[in-house]
Amino acid sequence: MAENKKRNTVILILLAGLVVLVITVFALRRQPPVVPVLSVTREDLNVTIASNGKVEPLSPAVAHAEFPTFVEKVVATEGQTVHGGQVILTLDAAEIRSQLAQGRADLLAAQNDLRNARAGGPPDQVAQLQGDLQAAQLQVANLERTENSLEVLVAKHAATQDELAQNQASLAKARGNLQALEARKQDLTQRSSVNVEAANLRVSQTKEQVQSLEEKLLSATVTAPTDGTLYSLPVHRGDYVKVGDTLAEMADLRHVRVRAFVDEPDLGLLEPNQNIEVTWDAKPGITWKGRTEQVPKQVVARGMRSVGEVLCSVDNGRLELLPNINVQVRIMVRELHGALVIPRAAVREDNGQRYVFVFQGNTVRRRDISVGVASASKYEVLSGLTTADRIAEPADLELMDGMEVRPGEVN
Repeated sequence: MAENKKRNTVILILLAGLVVLVITVFALRRQPPVVPVLSVTREDLNVTIASNGKVEPLSPAVAHAEFPTFVEKVVATEGQTVHGGQVILTLDAAEIRSQLAQGRADLLAAQNDLRNARAGGPPDQVAQLQGDLQAAQLQVANLERTENSLEVLVAKHAATQDELAQNQASLAKARGNLQALEARKQDLTQRSSVNVEAANLRVSQTKEQVQSLEEKLLSATVTAPTDGTLYSLPVHRGDYVKVGDTLAEMADLRHVRVRAFVDEPDLGLLEPNQNIEVTWDAKPGITWKGRTEQVPKQVVARGMRSVGEVLCSVDNGRLELLPNINVQVRIMVRELHGALVIPRAAVREDNGQRYVFVFQGNTVRRRDISVGVASASKYEVLSGLTTADRIAEPADLELMDGMEVRPGEVN
């Protein structure tokens, strides 16, 4: 009997506890949710654009192979500071020297042919022809004088008709020889005129060939054009290089350019002469300063992004930034002092209208606002709020206009 009474007492206690638990759960379910409170404050707002970019040298000097050959000697090392005129490497130019010697000999021959053509032909031929012409002219003149004398003598019966006829025959033969020599001279003159054009062309072509070979020979010794850094030296002694292969790249790296890739929606905020900060993962904790120089005039595709390429000048006095490395770029597009700001997490948008929920006692009310510029975490408020307002941070909670809530901690 006592055991039954004890068992009943335990059951009653358990039932009572269960009833209390159920009542407590239902009471808790009816309590409004706790919503964090955010303050509306005035503070300085720095509006920045974060992007990536690539370092480029300003006015780089790039040496290319101008003829196929082997690298003969390398006397510098990549990353080395070089001075104007300093030899970087040399190429095997034995074949070019041989071709140049032959080209110069060909040029002398062409220039000699041009002089001969302008003189009417080879000097020995011209002199021989001129001598033959003078002799023929003299012979004709002598025979003509003899003929005149014989005609007078025949009329006086002091010479015979046969002597006159014999002289006339010799005169006709001499005149024929003179005409042949004059025709030969005329032909040589005409041919010389044609030869002058051909010789001129040959001299011009040979000069160009010699000049090209001289430039190639000069390029076989790669030197630094000015003081700077030899930031790329992709060849080694004994390497075979083809025409156009890069031999060395040099530039003054104290000032470099960063090509920043800015996403299309942010391009409207860009202007020349805005401050930038550059960081590089390989040197954490170091920041390089610079300014925007040229804003983009078009948008280009870069992978899955549509970007504008912003050119920025950066001070690299310690020569730590290297050409072609990938860096992070932060562009300071605007700085506001004493702006009315709220966290971006508190702002909602409905059909283009931005709004927040403002605490009114234990309820929240929707209030439309207009915003200005934005940083990574905050909006500038242009209208709709004052510093006296407290706004809700919805987080994952779906708030509604007039909803009863419990204000949480102020953030």
